[in-house]
Amino acid sequence: MTGSTRSIFGARGASRFTSELVLVGIIVLLVVAMSLVNPTFFTVHTLFSILRAALVPMVLALGVLLVIISGGIDVSFPAIAIFSAYTTVFLAQQGAFDPGVLGALVISVVLGALLGSVNGVVIARFRLPTLIVTLATQGIFKGVLLAYVGSKYIADLPASMSQLSTSNLIAIEGTRAYLPMLTVPVIVLVIGVSLLLRKTMFGRGLYAIGGDIEGARRAGFPVIRFQILLYVLAGAIAAVGGLIHVTLGQNANPQDLVGTELDVIAAVVLGGASIFGGKGSVTGTVLGVLLVQIINNSLILMGVPTAWQRAAVGILLALGVGVQAIMAKRAAKRTFVLDTEKEASHAG
Repeated sequence: MTGSTRSIFGARGASRFTSELVLVGIIVLLVVAMSLVNPTFFTVHTLFSILRAALVPMVLALGVLLVIISGGIDVSFPAIAIFSAYTTVFLAQQGAFDPGVLGALVISVVLGALLGSVNGVVIARFRLPTLIVTLATQGIFKGVLLAYVGSKYIADLPASMSQLSTSNLIAIEGTRAYLPMLTVPVIVLVIGVSLLLRKTMFGRGLYAIGGDIEGARRAGFPVIRFQILLYVLAGAIAAVGGLIHVTLGQNANPQDLVGTELDVIAAVVLGGASIFGGKGSVTGTVLGVLLVQIINNSLILMGVPTAWQRAAVGILLALGVGVQAIMAKRAAKRTFVLDTEKEASHAG
C-alpha cells in the first residue's frame, strides 16, 4: 500500500471518527437539555424505554446500511419484515403448531432471504435503479401478503414467542424499567454486521461497489454475485427485525412497519453513511438510530403531535443529505485542485 493510499484511508477514518464524535456530542447535549426541561427524562426508565424503542429500527437500519454503502436505496425492507414475520405466525396458527423460537426465526429468515433475492436479481441482472425496483417490490410484497396470506390481526402468538416477549434481560424491581431478552440478538447482529464490513472480502466489496461500481468490477470483485447476496442478506436481516417487532408487540398485524422507512433511512444517513455510496459504519448507524429515538421520545414528552415528529425526522434527513452533498462537492473541488497542481508540477 503506497503512502498516498494510506493517507486517503487515514483521512476517511479520521472523517468517520469525527462524525461519530459529533453525533455523541449532539446526543449528550440533547439529553442534558431534555433533563433540564423535564427531570423525568433523566431516569433509568426513560433510558430503557429508548433502548426498547430502538431495537427494531436498529435491526432494520443494519440492512439499510449495507444497501446504502453499496450505492443503493432500499425502501422495501419494512414490507419484507412484516411479510416474513406475519407469514411465520400465520403458518403456525393455521397448522396449530409451535415452531419454537429457533424454528420461527428460521422460517422468517428464509422468507426474508427469498424476498430479498427478488430485489437482488432484478437490480443486479437488469441494472435498474434500486429506488424504483424496491418501491415496486414493496407494493408487490404488501399486496401478496394481504391478498394471499392474510389481512387479519393475529392476537395470539405461538407459546414460545409469547414466553420470549415477557422474558427480560434486566428488570429493576419496584419500577417499570426493564430491558427485554431480545436485546441480546440485536447486540449479536450489530457485532456480526460490523465484523462483516470490516473483516471480510464481501464487506470490502460493498464499499468498492458503492465507491465506483466499474472500478470494483475491474478490481476483480464479482459485482453481480455480491449485489444479489447483498439483497438476500438485507432481506434476512429485515425478517429478523420483523420477528422481533411481532414478538415485542405480542401480536401480528399485516399493516405494521410499512411507512417507517423515513425514520430508518434518516438514522443511517445521520450516522454518516453516504447516500452516494461507499461510506458508512455500524457505530455511526447505532448512534443515528439512538439519536432519532431520543428525538422522538423527547417530542412525545413535550406533547408534540405525531405529525410534527415525522416532520422533525424529515428535516433531519434533509439536513443529513444536504451536509453530505456539500462535503462531496468540497472533496471533489480539493481533488481537482490537487490534480491541477500535480499536472502543473509534471509540466514544469
